[in-house]
Amino acid sequence: MVGVLGVLLALGTAAIWAAGYVAAAHQARAAADLAALSAAVAIEAGEDGCAVARQVAADNGTRMSTCDRVGDQVDFVVSVEVVRPVRTGVAGLPTEVTAVAHAGPRR
Repeated sequence: MVGVLGVLLALGTAAIWAAGYVAAAHQARAAADLAALSAAVAIEAGEDGCAVARQVAADNGTRMSTCDRVGDQVDFVVSVEVVRPVRTGVAGLPTEVTAVAHAGPRR
């Protein structure tokens, strides 16, 4: 009985850690999408898109690691990569998740 309870406890703990990573990945993807879209709108308005993306990423609990723009003022694609920390308290597990999003002008 103690062995079965130990296995159930281990499986429950693993499920909680997995759920934490899944939630962090969803939040990172949402923040990356919003940052990329905000950067594209800012670029169309003649502003610094990467500065806007950095602020949007920070407002959403992530850190922007890269921001690249390819193209000119009219036809471009901006790519944003954000990193979101994951706190597990277990040594050896990843401590962050990464997400990338791309956006361009409205057509």
